[in-house]
Amino acid sequence: MQHNDIEPDGGLDIRFSHVHLYVDRVCELSAYKEFEDSIMLFHKKYDEMTAGEGRNEVEERGNSPSVDVGRQLWQSITKQNVDGNYSMAEEFASHGRDIVKQLIAGFGFRVTGCHATSHTNTVVVTSKDPNGIQIAVSAMKRGDENLHEEDANAAVEDNGPYHHFGPSNITRFYQAHSDRQGIAVLAFEVGYECLEGIFRRYAEHHPELVPKEFKNGPVEYDNEARIFEVFAYYKGERDTSSADEGTVLRFIEPIVCAANTCKLPGIVPVDASFSHCHPAFFDHWVSNVISRTGFLDTLKDTLYFTPKVDFNAGVVAAGEAQIESTVTGNTSSLNAEDGSSALSDQSQIYLPINNAITNVGHVHGFLEEIGQGIQHIASRVDNIISFVQEANDRRKIFGEGFTFLNIPRSYYGVLTKEMLRMGIDNIKDPSGNKSDDILSLECAHAIFDICAAEGVLLDDSSVDLDIAGSTIRTILDSKISPEHKEEYLQNREEVVAIILHSRYVNMYNLLKNHLSEQSYIAIVRNQILVDVQTDDLLFQIFTSNILQRKPQDESPFFEFIQRVCSECLGPDGCPKKVKPGCGGFGIRNFLTLFLSIEVTKAMLAASNAKRDGKITKYEFAKRKVQLFTDQLNESNPLLTEISDAMTKEGLARDNITLSYKEGRNDDARAWEQVAEKEATAKSRANDLLMECNMKYQRLMRELRESQEDK
Repeated sequence: MQHNDIEPDGGLDIRFSHVHLYVDRVCELSAYKEFEDSIMLFHKKYDEMTAGEGRNEVEERGNSPSVDVGRQLWQSITKQNVDGNYSMAEEFASHGRDIVKQLIAGFGFRVTGCHATSHTNTVVVTSKDPNGIQIAVSAMKRGDENLHEEDANAAVEDNGPYHHFGPSNITRFYQAHSDRQGIAVLAFEVGYECLEGIFRRYAEHHPELVPKEFKNGPVEYDNEARIFEVFAYYKGERDTSSADEGTVLRFIEPIVCAANTCKLPGIVPVDASFSHCHPAFFDHWVSNVISRTGFLDTLKDTLYFTPKVDFNAGVVAAGEAQIESTVTGNTSSLNAEDGSSALSDQSQIYLPINNAITNVGHVHGFLEEIGQGIQHIASRVDNIISFVQEANDRRKIFGEGFTFLNIPRSYYGVLTKEMLRMGIDNIKDPSGNKSDDILSLECAHAIFDICAAEGVLLDDSSVDLDIAGSTIRTILDSKISPEHKEEYLQNREEVVAIILHSRYVNMYNLLKNHLSEQSYIAIVRNQILVDVQTDDLLFQIFTSNILQRKPQDESPFFEFIQRVCSECLGPDGCPKKVKPGCGGFGIRNFLTLFLSIEVTKAMLAASNAKRDGKITKYEFAKRKVQLFTDQLNESNPLLTEISDAMTKEGLARDNITLSYKEGRNDDARAWEQVAEKEATAKSRANDLLMECNMKYQRLMRELRESQEDK
């Protein structure tokens, strides 16, 4: 029978299932359950203590006094229950941690499944929604960490019928992954009778990627599921290299009567109680690879995945570092009636794929240091502001959890003398009808200098997030010079409003009055990224590296996002259906992520150099931080132009379609002109962004070369 490679009607029935991490150590189940019990007791007592506080109070407080109360309560509990071994130090080290305990403490996740063999321990960690994200974590048992590959292969018989829990998998991954922990398996659930087709296409088009255990087809586990596994990548290009035996793609076809939430055969359900846990659902899984086009072709050949978004060479850059990236995936039939359905849907698969095009930067370093693999796992939550605020509070209380990437405050907004001169109306509507300036340039300079001298402004001219308007008013009242006093007093309330508004002015220019001031401040405080695509919003945040043994090791991380799908009416006057991936994969946040990774690495290098008394290296790292920050600041307005043009172009194309449908051809042609105009504006801003990136590539190269000459 001849099979063609055309996507079948309706596409492949596929959805996210789980990710599988291979790590240095997994504790006994009882240890994790004891830890969970202590945290549940904490929440019970803490809720009783703070029962009278409303959510708005918490948002206004930000880094709240209740963290100190919570820390004291946790210390009293852990002395009774877990020996008080959890550090309360303010300096939180992300390396050398147990990822299972991080997930339990940091996000309120729980161990809901397990499997133990003679040589390995496995637990499954999930959020409170049984259909949400599932993270399997496996490790060799103590004493088996140095098992050689031949011994690991021989030990498979001791693991019962379940090959995927065998020590040989962990040994093979570590050998291919520079002996590093990592995200080893991406697992998908597929529909009935889909597995044979996937096997057939891999066997026909990519037989080198099929491990010997699956050369004869999927493996069936009675009354549980059928499984087929393949290696994800080639070591290089398809026709000139063999399989990279690190990362694995796992396909699971559940048996109808399987009752377990986790469909991985052999997982035993474990009772779990959740408290203060947001539901979380997979959104996309990101790879760093040698051959981006090769992986794209493999996924098209076998799963019918097609590219959705391309970030071309020169667009995503941080100093000398440049990458290319393509988001590929299936075409889900989801058209949800509401946001909650879009939140929980797992049928739309997105797999962004990165490759480095310069010999510097994070992606290049990842590939050089540990090889191809999963860069990060992104999951959706229902309220990212409270999710991140709670994660930050938990880390400070429990001494366990996650930190997040450093985003320069200038991303959100800084105070300028020009803003003080212009007035709040001109700041809030820079493209509208310009009103008269409220201050002379001299008075604006005087007020700015007072703010800088009196600690209202930080070193980068951003305003202290915790300062109150009344405090600013008192400082200015007492420090303003007589020659500017009358002018200042006439506009005092507006001046204070401008200073406070500057804390999030860049975000406001994107979102206007869609968020309250409290929400804006929470976004800035918790370093959440924001992007806009048509009428949809995308909020994102990235954890610091996970699974690190030492600081500055390249390793994966987690991303959490909130997609706020438009509630607007369509051109036909009917409510728009919620589409998969609303909010997109914004260029603003992609570039900011890339820059933030480099900023975080440079800040760590500066901190280490200062600690060690290496002044030259400290100054070099500080200059790198400044250049990355300057690039972000210069890129920001260009990214806004691109985002605005994309929004207007998308609206125009919606109206073109509707106008032709309703026979209004003149209107359609008018909208075509609008679409063409906005496409041109987008292209022009893209060109300017690439020029900006090239400028900072040159500046960073000059800085590096100047350091090499010393």
